[in-house]
Amino acid sequence: MDIVDRPNYPHEFIKADALEVLQDLDFLSEFDAYHGSPPCQAECTMTKGTNAHLADRYEDLYDPVRLFMGMTGKPGVIENPRSRKDMVLCGEMFGLGVIRHRNIELLNWSAPAPKHKKHRGRVRGYRHGVWYDGPYIAAYGKGGGKGTVQEMQEAMGIDWTDVHEELTEAIPPAYSEYIGHQLMAHLKGSGS
Repeated sequence: MDIVDRPNYPHEFIKADALEVLQDLDFLSEFDAYHGSPPCQAECTMTKGTNAHLADRYEDLYDPVRLFMGMTGKPGVIENPRSRKDMVLCGEMFGLGVIRHRNIELLNWSAPAPKHKKHRGRVRGYRHGVWYDGPYIAAYGKGGGKGTVQEMQEAMGIDWTDVHEELTEAIPPAYSEYIGHQLMAHLKGSGS
């Protein structure tokens, strides 16, 4: 679900305002669990650093998404820089070519976090005018040695889009798969 069309998304897509949907308790009652990734531009590392002057351009929806998802009483997953760090997932945990740390908050349930593995080196590219080589692709921005579209696809295990902006905002599918397996085990164990 997004407020803009995402024609490359590989599963059923609904163009809608997530906050309106989260307030529709009749619609929500059809589901056993929820996952949300509220827009993160206001709190992401790039905005807090290089692009701090742009922070007020972005709407922060973390608090209302967390409130509405929590009110359902059903298991929920929120991925956002402000999320409580019930899990911090990293590409190295899944053998990916990106580091891409993501905070994962679990509402109304719990699950074990995978062990964080030591990074094998640096992210490739320029940092403050100095070139660094490394086994990881920078899957954000353009220039300065950042990953190409093809490199980002390969590094994150994504074949459903070749749109740069979608790749820079995507969560590697391995993260969602791991959380999904944990959530399914929880639902089966709780009789849901």
